[in-house]
Amino acid sequence: MKKLVLIVIALAAMQVTAQEHKKGEKQERYQRFKNFTPKQIAELKTKKMTLHLDLTEAQQREIKKIQLANAKKRISKREKFKMKKEKDIGEKTSKESRFKMMNERLDKQISNKKEMKRILSKEQFKKWEKGNQRGHNKQKAMKQKVRKGKEMKQRSKSGRLKKISS
Repeated sequence: MKKLVLIVIALAAMQVTAQEHKKGEKQERYQRFKNFTPKQIAELKTKKMTLHLDLTEAQQREIKKIQLANAKKRISKREKFKMKKEKDIGEKTSKESRFKMMNERLDKQISNKKEMKRILSKEQFKKWEKGNQRGHNKQKAMKQKVRKGKEMKQRSKSGRLKKISS
């Protein structure tokens, strides 16, 4: 009985450690460009794309303009979100506002894809799309891991873990 209790405690400690590690990775990913100006962000992302897609000078200039506009919008949205979050502590966003945000994000992705298709050659565009899909799959996998973690938490709270130990 004591061994079983120790095992349960060890598993709980491992779960907490794993969650802290995931949280740290997520914060690191979001803060990668946090302290940079929009111009710096655009330059870095353009250079990264140049390395990946072997862009010409003309393509680099056009993509840098797009990246700069995107970075400015992203930073302003982040600031608005922070202010709203501080203002509306504890309130959840409504279904309509979530729908609107998701719709705007998808519209932006569609327009971005059209712009890239216009700027890049067919081979470059295929490579760019493949890279974007890989990023999308990583996000999808992360969301699934988070959901799984939440399910495990709910199971342990509901008493299923307690039933095993007794």
